[in-house]
Amino acid sequence: MPDPAISLADVTVRFAEKRLTFNCAIPAGAAVAVAGPSGAGKSTLFNVIAGFEKPASGRVALFGEDMTGHDPAERPVSIVFQDNNLFAHLSVADNIGLGIDPGLRLDAAGRQAIDAALARVGLAGYEKRLPGSLSGGERQRVALARALVRRRPILLLDEPFAALDPAMRADMARLIAELHAETKSTLLFITHQPEDISRLAEWVLFLEAGSILLDAPAADFLACLDPPAVAKFLGHSGI
Repeated sequence: MPDPAISLADVTVRFAEKRLTFNCAIPAGAAVAVAGPSGAGKSTLFNVIAGFEKPASGRVALFGEDMTGHDPAERPVSIVFQDNNLFAHLSVADNIGLGIDPGLRLDAAGRQAIDAALARVGLAGYEKRLPGSLSGGERQRVALARALVRRRPILLLDEPFAALDPAMRADMARLIAELHAETKSTLLFITHQPEDISRLAEWVLFLEAGSILLDAPAADFLACLDPPAVAKFLGHSGI
């Protein structure tokens, strides 16, 4: 059996008044929703995988390789943060180009990759625009295009649908599903909405109080009436 794309074994993160522990194994190519109440540890889980948070103990392995000592840039991971992390003074093309070369030393192939990524996310012709002139959904697409040009096999999306209206949420979910099918990447996305899970996820990790409370197929998760935290998330708390 091939190694999981992501394996966390007794990974512990300690803060001043909080201790988080993660155990999971995510197969390559899966589309996984990461859900749970605010403060449950969802963003910390992403930061551990991406290398921005160093665990106090435990093992993080990506495609079977121990990531101890590997900086974020050395990991096979792209992460799109909730605030998009776009630089206001750089054009859309240059913001995407940072995913190819942080120094923006781009050759013709690099510029072609930027154009192709923009076309794929529906923003062809936006190369010279500045982030401040874009809608929230358009900025999300630019950040996604930057992740695409990095060509990493693991993609982490931190609340990619936050602050989008229902129609835009559906459009963005459709785009992410298409890109996932094309790239065969391992996709994890944080969400607070059950409908995002039904649209996009094959599997769900539900976090509560700093640990993974439930690790289940999406269909099984969406039918859960227990434990109470999951029932509340799904709107079944009155049952």
